[in-house]
Amino acid sequence: MKHLCYKIFGVLILVMVIASSCGSTKEVVDISEDEKIAFSQKEGDTIKIASDTVGYEIIIIEPGYDFWLKSIAKPEGYYSQSFLENRNNIYVQEWNQRVLQPQRFDPNLYEMQIDYSPNIDYGYDVNYKLYNYFIYFQRKYNQRLGPFLPRI
Repeated sequence: MKHLCYKIFGVLILVMVIASSCGSTKEVVDISEDEKIAFSQKEGDTIKIASDTVGYEIIIIEPGYDFWLKSIAKPEGYYSQSFLENRNNIYVQEWNQRVLQPQRFDPNLYEMQIDYSPNIDYGYDVNYKLYNYFIYFQRKYNQRLGPFLPRI
């Protein structure tokens, strides 16, 4: 009987070790000093993202975003338009899901849905600024809108 107890105890220890090693690890995003400055801005920036050809407009009022976009984000041309469109599709879908769940996600962060269609060519500028807003937002508010770690 004693031998059986040791075996059961040994199996329980093994299961606990395996379970603890399989636990999800939270990936930490390193925030630079320049980003901390951008994130600490109190005065609201207003960025207008528009495409005259498709009549599309987004207005972002977010303190520090303009500074972050100009000084920290990868420069225009770094990403291809198809890359930006693919990421924006993922981010917009998750964003809109969170807007619809105010009891689960902070309604002060996710206020309005974004009307973004993968069938419309919004142009490079709209996709670039929208993508970078999603990266800025995720890094500033420690959110994760997709399977990708929001990196610069």
